[in-house]
Amino acid sequence: MSASGTRRTRWVAGSAVALAVLFAGAATIASARDEGAAAAPRAPSAESADAGFARDMAVHHQQAVEMSFLVRDRTRDEDVRRLAYDIANTQANQRGMLLGWLDLWELPKTAPDGQGPMAWMSGGHGPHDAHGSHDAHGSHDAGGSHGTGGTAHGGAGFAAHDGALMPGMATRTELARLGRAEGERAEILFLQLMTDHHKGGIPMARGCVERCTVGVEKRLARGMVEGQRSELDLMADMLAARGATPRS
Repeated sequence: MSASGTRRTRWVAGSAVALAVLFAGAATIASARDEGAAAAPRAPSAESADAGFARDMAVHHQQAVEMSFLVRDRTRDEDVRRLAYDIANTQANQRGMLLGWLDLWELPKTAPDGQGPMAWMSGGHGPHDAHGSHDAHGSHDAGGSHGTGGTAHGGAGFAAHDGALMPGMATRTELARLGRAEGERAEILFLQLMTDHHKGGIPMARGCVERCTVGVEKRLARGMVEGQRSELDLMADMLAARGATPRS
């Protein structure tokens, strides 16, 4: 494909995702206002799990969309490109819903002073030093809980570094490597980074299932857990087909 064709493809796909975010946010606000016309429930506070999850997962999702766009231009493998498109489309729409709720609740999209990423999961000021655990699915649970029954904490001793603000997020260095890789090397790195990303995001979604009070947000979080666990299986198979494995 020519350079102009590549730019055109990127612009069209990027515009589609941007429109998806816009429409998802608008639909979320409109639907919530219609439902709230009768009941008018109290909006969550800025320090609530509902708001914290919306803020943090919106950031987490944005990077997944970015990585998906990066790999799309680094490989011609249709299976990887299809997975990248599905992740970008799904997470861009979910991100639009999360940001739409924050707008509806008239809350800022940045955390209150003194409250770091994922503080809403522990009631503290940022990721705690709880020891991570593995769930029955085999994924690393940075929250230190099994399923939705335990107490979710921030990432297990996680400290923000090199642009990685929360567990599972890729660093700036890793994103730069993905942007330089080509072909199968790009495919493997994308699958490994996205596997890490999902393993960091699932405990956050579980945390919302446990702690959030807004029903529609809890349902979205459950859907994230189910969808990302399914994608973890798919990515493990795709890595194996390329003679690779998820990173430890």
